[in-house]
Amino acid sequence: MRKVVRGKLHGIRVTGADLNYHGSITLDPDHCEAAGILPMEFVDIWNKASGARISTYVIYGERGSRCCILNGAAARTCQRGDEVIICNSVYVTEPEIEQIKPVVLTFHDDNRIHERLGYDVSRDDQGRLAFNIVKFD
Repeated sequence: MRKVVRGKLHGIRVTGADLNYHGSITLDPDHCEAAGILPMEFVDIWNKASGARISTYVIYGERGSRCCILNGAAARTCQRGDEVIICNSVYVTEPEIEQIKPVVLTFHDDNRIHERLGYDVSRDDQGRLAFNIVKFD
């Protein structure tokens, strides 16, 4: 089994940090559903401004709010306005790599979705794995 990307929120901006909350990251359910991220699922978070890398679980915030709030200890890793990358993952066997189709969302500065992309793994004529980024309309 190998751990691979399942979905990603790329360049979403932090809208808040709550040190006194009991942990997690609060995200807009609309964003999560579009990228295939479930409530209570563990995600990796990478802060593009500071380079901080953390892991925590997702809780859903208010639908349509475009929120991205780091809670508890995670709140120490970011500032409001920082761009972060949030990624969930899945374990697959090597043959399954061609079946999963990760969704990647990119964002405008106000956390509106800018692009919907996908990762596609296939095989070339010689049977070697190939990787492509696909843009969805």
